[in-house]
Amino acid sequence: MTAYDEFSLEPCSINSSDKPEEACGVFGVYAPEEEVAKLAYFGLYALQHRGQESAGIATFEGDTVHCYKNMGLVSQVFKEDILKTLPGDLAVGHTRYSTTGSSHRANAQPAVVETRLGTLALAHNGNLVNTLELRQTLEKRGCDFETTTDSEMIAVAIAQEVNSGQDWLEAAVNAFKLCSGAYSLVIGTPSGLIGTRDPNGVRPLVLGEIETDDGKTRYVLASETCGLDIISATYIRDIEPGELVWITEEGITSQYWAQSERKLCIFEMIYFARPDSIMHDESLYTYRIRLGEQLAKESYVDADLVMGVPDSGIPAAIGFSEVSGIRYGEGLIKNRYVGRTFIQPTQHMREHGIRMKLNPLKDVLNGKRVIIVDDSIVRGTTSRKIVRALREAGATEVHMRISSPPVTHPCFYGIDTDNQSQLIAATKTVEEIAQQIEVDSLAYLSWCGMLEATGKDPNSFCSACFNGDYPIPIPNSVKGSKLMLEKLGV
Repeated sequence: MTAYDEFSLEPCSINSSDKPEEACGVFGVYAPEEEVAKLAYFGLYALQHRGQESAGIATFEGDTVHCYKNMGLVSQVFKEDILKTLPGDLAVGHTRYSTTGSSHRANAQPAVVETRLGTLALAHNGNLVNTLELRQTLEKRGCDFETTTDSEMIAVAIAQEVNSGQDWLEAAVNAFKLCSGAYSLVIGTPSGLIGTRDPNGVRPLVLGEIETDDGKTRYVLASETCGLDIISATYIRDIEPGELVWITEEGITSQYWAQSERKLCIFEMIYFARPDSIMHDESLYTYRIRLGEQLAKESYVDADLVMGVPDSGIPAAIGFSEVSGIRYGEGLIKNRYVGRTFIQPTQHMREHGIRMKLNPLKDVLNGKRVIIVDDSIVRGTTSRKIVRALREAGATEVHMRISSPPVTHPCFYGIDTDNQSQLIAATKTVEEIAQQIEVDSLAYLSWCGMLEATGKDPNSFCSACFNGDYPIPIPNSVKGSKLMLEKLGV
């Protein structure tokens, strides 16, 4: 039995922005006798930066599934009275930024599908690259679809395997083997909670535990460790590429269903994940400081002030200041009550958002030669607006330093940059970009410098957005549009 509670909002249109946009955040918890909906709410609240279009939670109360999802931020979608309608022992939650399927309520997650063993609820971070082929395969098997997301396809594939006689774990593994691309999944069933990552581990997923008041250990899955911290869960480890974990009343079991080759998205470490998260056994705040230190070694310029674009550019700016000896200071004040402007999907919202979000400090900037540090430039429009604002505040020189290499290739693994023509570094030289964004000088961190700062095996990362080396082959059918299923009328 499935109970759905949803209300209508007008769908958002989709347009490009000036930052790479993450796909989603996922969360799952198995904790009988705990308020699992509240745990999921706070977990998603901590993962809000990974998607701001929609949010949803599904809870399992025996064989009954309660699901509520809608457009908006976690705090907008869920109120206390809504959370009270989501009882259960297990919860799956999701925050979404769309990368396959348009931005409207029908495509919000978790994806909920019925099977002969009961209902499953699936939350997905990532993007499949064999979307059309998988859809056609499943339709030939008689499967029906209600949305235009690749996430629903994974859920339907699992359901189809269950309905053919497999148990939950066998069905999940068989379905995963049909999928090509990037996916970290949290899947709720009446029997337990499943977590997995694709064989390359492109998107992150971590395991944590909480101790209940009666001394029992319960387990939590989240896209990042910040999703554990907020509910006082202890980080245990990363879910490994090609690993499946199964969490029930009896505890947790693990199995590997595919040969793996770790290829974690390096942009997770540079920008996407929160700086207070741990990833690849690394404090991301510390890593981003090292990026700034390396950047200063490579591209020093004489100036009076080093500042970061709040918030993502600040750690690298601190590192740049420490190595260069140039004073660090705040030159832009962020309005904390405005969301991450660049992740909002409409052009209109973005254009108004940047002015609402960042305000220059004239007394700090007036008469100063300024170095402004940011994590990336994708399209350049926001960078130009920031530079103009600094000059209007009195900065005599504005030099921009970027703590990653130029983004020259599209991503098809869960970041909304699948159109190469929109990537400024794909069509312009560094000098041309500097002219377009109106800075006195521009420098990017080198490829070697970025890898050196990780202190990890460079082969353990996906860096396709910088070098075009895609670890998972990209069919021509997926290039260029996250709305491919709408365009094909499916």
